[in-house]
Amino acid sequence: MSDHAPALEPSGRSPEAATAVLLGSGPVAFVHAHPDDETLATGALISYLTRRHRPVAVLTATRGEAGELVPGALPPDTTADQLTEHRETELDAACQALGVQRHDFLGTPPARAAAALDAAGPRRYTDSGMRWVRPGLAGPAADAGPDSLTSAAVDDAAADVAAWLAAVAPDVVLTYDEHGGYGHPDHVRVNEITVAAAARVGIPVVFVVSPALADNAALGPIDWLQLGDELPTVQQALAHHRSQVSVDGADVVHVGGQREPILTRVGLRLAAP
Repeated sequence: MSDHAPALEPSGRSPEAATAVLLGSGPVAFVHAHPDDETLATGALISYLTRRHRPVAVLTATRGEAGELVPGALPPDTTADQLTEHRETELDAACQALGVQRHDFLGTPPARAAAALDAAGPRRYTDSGMRWVRPGLAGPAADAGPDSLTSAAVDDAAADVAAWLAAVAPDVVLTYDEHGGYGHPDHVRVNEITVAAAARVGIPVVFVVSPALADNAALGPIDWLQLGDELPTVQQALAHHRSQVSVDGADVVHVGGQREPILTRVGLRLAAP
């Protein structure tokens, strides 16, 4: 491990997952579901990489159309189109704060399979929405629309992710594990399509471990990265997502009032080949 590597908690074996992310000089790709996920789930890791001059590319599947709005963040007469445009602007600013080299939306070239682009043009995947099953666990919404990410065929969406991966040519791609962090259906679908896409182009996958799966030894060992030095950058990036979250010191406060520490300890698990 290089002198610049973060503290790793012993996992009982050579840290393949951490090595895939932290060593080398090629691009690292992140695939996320909605604006703000890149910062909430992986902002500390992205900041760590970019501050060490590692190129980072982020792909966002939707524009968070079904996300709730922080009261007072936008005028009450804001239209749906204005909201999504605003969240695109927030996402761009957050990515810049994290040092992301490039950002794309799924369905927009280069994140669009060539055959699909020729036949139907760009595609806009929309937020599928969610409902709370219990505190900390999300489930599918009752009214995901026909353009939503979860309504799309897995093969079609995976082909679009694969096109993006081929264009970016990363050494590794990171995304949610099969639990999707907290069960959001779009996060779970992003896991499915990213794994399928990476297999098509021959790129290894590293999962950001969900709390619910952290103790499941059958899924493989975890490398825990301690990235507390990145907290100021993550705070700055999260502050750009002001329509969705609020920053209060070392905590992030969600629209519904849920408060949690800003994530700077990240568990990584290498996906099975």
